[in-house]
Amino acid sequence: MPFDAQAPFLSTAAAPAGRTRAVAWWLLAVAAMVWVMVALGGATRLTGSGLSIMEWAPLRGTLPPMSEAEWNRLYDLYRTIPQYELVNRGFGLEGFKGIFWLEWSHRLWGRLIGLVYGLGLLWFWLRGAIPKGYGARLLLLLALGGLQGAVGWFMVASGFEADRTAVSPWRLVIHLGLALLLFGVLLWTALSLLRPERDAPPEARSLRPLAHATAGLVVLTMLAGGFVAGIKAGLDYNTFPLMGGRLVPEGYGGTAFLHALVGDVATVQFNHRLLATLAGLAALALGALGLARLPAGRARRATAGFAALVALQYALGVATLLLVVPPALGTLHQTVAVAVLAGALVLLHALRRPRAGRPA
Repeated sequence: MPFDAQAPFLSTAAAPAGRTRAVAWWLLAVAAMVWVMVALGGATRLTGSGLSIMEWAPLRGTLPPMSEAEWNRLYDLYRTIPQYELVNRGFGLEGFKGIFWLEWSHRLWGRLIGLVYGLGLLWFWLRGAIPKGYGARLLLLLALGGLQGAVGWFMVASGFEADRTAVSPWRLVIHLGLALLLFGVLLWTALSLLRPERDAPPEARSLRPLAHATAGLVVLTMLAGGFVAGIKAGLDYNTFPLMGGRLVPEGYGGTAFLHALVGDVATVQFNHRLLATLAGLAALALGALGLARLPAGRARRATAGFAALVALQYALGVATLLLVVPPALGTLHQTVAVAVLAGALVLLHALRRPRAGRPA
């Protein structure tokens, strides 16, 4: 199962139950903050705000501009990049402030995540509340969080290159993928602390392969959606289910297929649609099988809940496409995607195979 240790198995035996639950709820709070961060990132991208701050100042950048001179300095910096010249030329200082505040809020929220996680980790460590076997994982999460900040700047810096008005799609997907990884490990670790027992019913055995395959399709769909966002592929072919009057759009794959997979609008959007449809069908099948085979309990609820989340996300995706990606709906679509990932992890956790030597 995802993020599970091998031997020796992670154990909560070294810490009192109350402290273990406190660690779990702290991790859930940080995971919720990461969720909000992904939503803010979607809003930042959809409003074109991500390139408004051209400096990476982890400490000094915590405070917003405090004087008119500082506002003008930052605006002058922004006017040197292609996005200003090609998209926002002449929109004035007030227009710049409009995109600045969203990107500043996005970065401030990232700093707050680091603060909540770092101080929480130090607090629990000094009190001896970290369960046995979890210390290295929690330190790794701290390092990955710091790396995410650097990757975020690496992504933003790509938007300053000549003739670019947005960030590199590849760097955007790396940034998104790392955020999803952080969220997933945080959530899975918290679930393992809250529910260390593996109490899936015997009937879950037949559902595990489909559950893993569906979760894999969900992740691939989300990463493919990152490329759709990166090249703004959702602004074309705004019909469903056909694309340009065809099931498979004309010119699919282009002349250089590997490049088309991440750079051609028709190819990127079709692949996202295809993966989403496969994930949706698999989730519906999984939900139906879960309701038919699983007894009442956590595993059954998780299966039905996951199928419902995937269906909701599919409907949001279609609506976002047909309405030509309004920022509010596009942000909601990205936000619910994280809910789908959470649903997948909750389901996989509920279906975990009993440890060797223990009864199913």
